[in-house]
Amino acid sequence: MKSSGKCDVLVIGTGIIGVMSALYLQNAGRSVTFLERGEIARGASAGNAGILAFPEIIPIPAPGIMKKAPRWLVDPLGPLSVPPAYAMKIAPWLWRFWKASSPRRFRYGLDVQMRMMALAASEMQKVAAVPELAGHISNTGTLDLYDNRTSFDAARHDWDLKEKAGIAFSRVDRSEIERLQPGLAPQFQHAMFTPGGLQVADPYEFTRSIADLVLARGATLHKGEATRIEIVGESTIVSLKSGEKIDADKVIIACGAWSKTLAASLGDVVPLETERGYNTTLPEGAFDLTRQLYFNDHAFVVTPLSSGIRVGGAVELGGLDLPPNFRRSEALLNKAKRFLPGLKTEGGKQWMGFRPSLPDCLPVIGPSRASNSVIYAFGHGHLGLTQSAATAKLVTDLVTGNHPAISVDPFRASRFG
Repeated sequence: MKSSGKCDVLVIGTGIIGVMSALYLQNAGRSVTFLERGEIARGASAGNAGILAFPEIIPIPAPGIMKKAPRWLVDPLGPLSVPPAYAMKIAPWLWRFWKASSPRRFRYGLDVQMRMMALAASEMQKVAAVPELAGHISNTGTLDLYDNRTSFDAARHDWDLKEKAGIAFSRVDRSEIERLQPGLAPQFQHAMFTPGGLQVADPYEFTRSIADLVLARGATLHKGEATRIEIVGESTIVSLKSGEKIDADKVIIACGAWSKTLAASLGDVVPLETERGYNTTLPEGAFDLTRQLYFNDHAFVVTPLSSGIRVGGAVELGGLDLPPNFRRSEALLNKAKRFLPGLKTEGGKQWMGFRPSLPDCLPVIGPSRASNSVIYAFGHGHLGLTQSAATAKLVTDLVTGNHPAISVDPFRASRFG
């Protein structure tokens, strides 16, 4: 049995949540060690759409959502898919998701997301001001597109809630749609434009740049896979698959979809599931895309990256072990071609990644049941990049003993009983 000695703060995972937390912890004077089972920033953080979705305050589990689910589920390539081989396993998660969609829980989730997004936006401004990270974030604006007047009107309630939250947007007609993004199919006559929509040029490069900055400032990288965490007296012992053990003063669990087992070893049973996200990144020149496009009736986005155009979205609840179904990527690309007739679909690179998601669509942030020396930071679903700086701020407040910037009570693992 090997031991790596004692370290100050061990951050498990080098996705956007892990590296951002490390950056904030360093700024607070803590010494950081990364523990990574694979490559830095090569998990879900590499394949997201690059959207800083601060206006997305509306909880996904909303009243009436389960009435729509059967229609989605009959289409294996639709917005929501559950492979038959995974249906029984996901059933308890879906039951919790349905419970979270009650009017009372929806209002609660909305209030929590409003506070979290406000913190996320203000903290990301600070990150964007770091000289080494300048240039990764730009303002492209966001165009939310609807197939017809009926679906546009059906979304009005959500936009009213956003307006009450102080989010700036405007309704645009076809002529304005064409000005904002030329080349859209003529079916799109109704849209909302959010001028403050922010885009990360390349999510992998952004995450990698933060990791490189933290390492350049003195952090260390340890390769290995954590399998268990134990509290032994005053020590927090992390056991690795190799048989090695690491003793840390503080441990941050930020390994996304792989966090569930580590939390269980500390006595926290968290209903963490995996949304398998699919996309295709087309080469530069595939289309003259000027801003983020949300195709709301089809649950996918098209975004401009420095490396090309990314077409991705939809949800497949299929766990970690089933093989990828890249027909989903192809279906999204075919839709994008219909909606953007001039889109060149040759030469694309397909990707599938694991979004760690909780049934109430709120992350788990806070101390473990076993000890305040272990802090959870996982389960952000579609909003990991967006909420990364806010999560890092909360994690650092908890590690340093400061009063958290916002209450972490809604994010505690114990909320699941």
